[in-house]
Amino acid sequence: MKGWKNPLLLIFGIGISNIGNWIYFVAINLLVLKITGSAAAIAGLFIIRPLAILCTNTWAGSMIDRVNKRKLMVYIDLIRGLLIAIIPFFSSLLPIYIIMFLTNVAGAFFAPTSETYITKLVPAEKRKRFNSMFSFATSGAMLVGPSVSGILIMYGSINTSIYINAVTFFFCAAAIFYLPDVDEDSGNGTARDRITMNMIVSDWKAVFNFGKTALGFMLVFLIFQFITLISFALDSQEVTFIQQVVGLSEKDYGLLVSLTGAGYVAGSFAVSAMANRLSVRLLIGMGSILTVAGYLLFYISSSGTVPLAVIGFVIIGFFSPFSFTGYSTFFQNNVPVDLMGRFSSAFAFFQAIIQILLTLVLGYLAETLDLQTVTVVFAGIGLLLAAFLTSVVFLQSKQNLFALEAESNLTEKG
Repeated sequence: MKGWKNPLLLIFGIGISNIGNWIYFVAINLLVLKITGSAAAIAGLFIIRPLAILCTNTWAGSMIDRVNKRKLMVYIDLIRGLLIAIIPFFSSLLPIYIIMFLTNVAGAFFAPTSETYITKLVPAEKRKRFNSMFSFATSGAMLVGPSVSGILIMYGSINTSIYINAVTFFFCAAAIFYLPDVDEDSGNGTARDRITMNMIVSDWKAVFNFGKTALGFMLVFLIFQFITLISFALDSQEVTFIQQVVGLSEKDYGLLVSLTGAGYVAGSFAVSAMANRLSVRLLIGMGSILTVAGYLLFYISSSGTVPLAVIGFVIIGFFSPFSFTGYSTFFQNNVPVDLMGRFSSAFAFFQAIIQILLTLVLGYLAETLDLQTVTVVFAGIGLLLAAFLTSVVFLQSKQNLFALEAESNLTEKG
C-alpha cells in the first residue's frame, strides 16, 4: 500500500464526517417533526440544499479554483461544525432552517473543492481503487449512521445526535489539516485575486468553451447526471410508496434502508476488490442500468410482492458503488484540474434547478394521478437513459471519449 497514507487519511476523515451526517439526518428530521408535527416542514428540508446551491454556485467555482483547496476544506468543516452545534439552542423552525441553509451554503463549496483536491492528490493509476474505497466508506456511513443515531436517540436525545455530527466535522477538519498542500507549487497571485463580475463571466465562458471541445465527455456527463436526478426524485416518494402501496410501516422502511446500506457495503467491497479488473466503461454502463433497474423493481412491487421491493432495494444498494466509481474516475480524468471547481459549481447550479423541478413535478403527478404509475414511468425513463448511456460509452471511440482508458494500461504499484 505504498503511497496510500494520504489518500487513506482523506477517506477516513470524510468517512467519519459522513457517519455524522447520517446521524444528523435522522435527528434533524425527528427534531423538525417534533417542533412542527408537519410533513410539509420535513419536505422543506429536502429543498434547502438545492436552494443553497442556487445561491452560491454561480460564483463558488471562481473562488475554489483560485484558493488553497486544503485550507478551504478545513475552514468549511469548522464552519459547518459550529453551525450544527448551535441548532439545539433553538426551538422554532425558522432559525433552524436558516442554520441549515448556511450549513448547506458551506457544503456547496466542499464537494467541488474536494473533487479538485482528490484529483491532485491521487495519481491517475490509483483513482479507480481510491474511488471504490471512498464508496466503501460512504456506504459504511450510510449503514452505521442511522443505526448509531437510533441508539443515541433511544438512550440519549436528539440533541446528542446533533452534537456528535458537529464533532465529526471538527474531526474531518483535523484529518484534512494533516494532509499535504497540493496547491503549494501553484502560483500565489491567483489566490489573492478579487472575485469580480467580469471574472465570473469569464469563468463561465471557460466552462462552456471546454464543453464545446469535449462533446463526448459532455454527452456522458449530462446523461449520467439526468439519471442521477431522476433517482433523487424517486427517492422523495419512497416513504409514501412503502406506506400507501406496499403497505409497510415506518419500522419496515427503516429495515429496507438498512438492507440498502448493507447492499451498498457489499457492492463497495466488490468493486474495490475488482477495481483493477473492471473498465470504467463497464462500471458506468453496468452500474447505471442495474441501479435504475432496482428502482423499477421496487416501484412495480405491491402489498402482495413485498420480496420484490426488498430485492429492488438490495440491487440499488449493491450496484450504486459501481456507477459511482466509474463516473468519479471518468470525471477526474477528463476535466482539467485547474477548471474542475468552476465546472462542478456551474453544472451543480443547473442540477439544483432540475432537481427541484423534477421533485416537484413527480410529487404533483403522484398526488393528482396514480402514485405507482407515475413512479414506474419515471423509473422506466431512467432505465432507457441508462441503456442509452451504456451504448454511448461502449460505441464511441476511445479518442473521442475515454482518454482515461490509458490508465488501464498502467500497473498500480503498492
